[in-house]
Formats: sequence, structure tokens, C-alpha cells
Amino acid sequence: MGISFWQIAIVVVIVVLLFGRGKISSLMGDVAKGIKSFKRGMSDDTSSNNDQDKNNSENSESDNK
Repeated sequence: MGISFWQIAIVVVIVVLLFGRGKISSLMGDVAKGIKSFKRGMSDDTSSNNDQDKNNSENSESDNK
């Protein structure tokens, strides 16, 4: 026994009635901003790690000479 279309439709209607369309759209906008910020932070972290790895390898090469 799975979830039918009518059950999903009823839940969606109840959510829209409780929160209203404006509140839901602003909430989705906030979620999108959070995801973009998270992705930006992850890419910044990755690039800073690559810079640190590059600096560490250059230092180890100069120590070997």
C-alpha cells in the first residue's frame, strides 16, 4: 500500500493553507540561498586546501635541495 496522488495532493493543500504561498516561496528562497552559500564555502575550502598542498610540496622540494 503506497502513497497515492490524492494523499499527496491533500497534504500539499493543507501546507498551502497553513503557511500561504508567500511564506512558502520566501522559505524556498532562503533554502536556495543556504545551498548556494554552502556550495561557495565548499569550493573556497577546496581551493584553499589545494593552495596549502601546493605550498607544502614546494617547501618539501626546497628542503630536499
